[in-house]
Amino acid sequence: MAKTQTFGDKTKKKAVDTRVNVKVVKAYRSDKGTIKFVERFVKVDDLGQVEKIDISR
Repeated sequence: MAKTQTFGDKTKKKAVDTRVNVKVVKAYRSDKGTIKFVERFVKVDDLGQVEKIDISR
């Protein structure tokens, strides 16, 4: 039997995500007094929104 789907058909189906993937690092002071970091990857529509991102522990 012949294949019903070609490689070209597979690439046409994928939706393109226009958002930008950004790594956000937040520093906080623990109860012991040491500095700890929280890292998250967040998708944003525009790089101007990076300042508005709020990640919590």
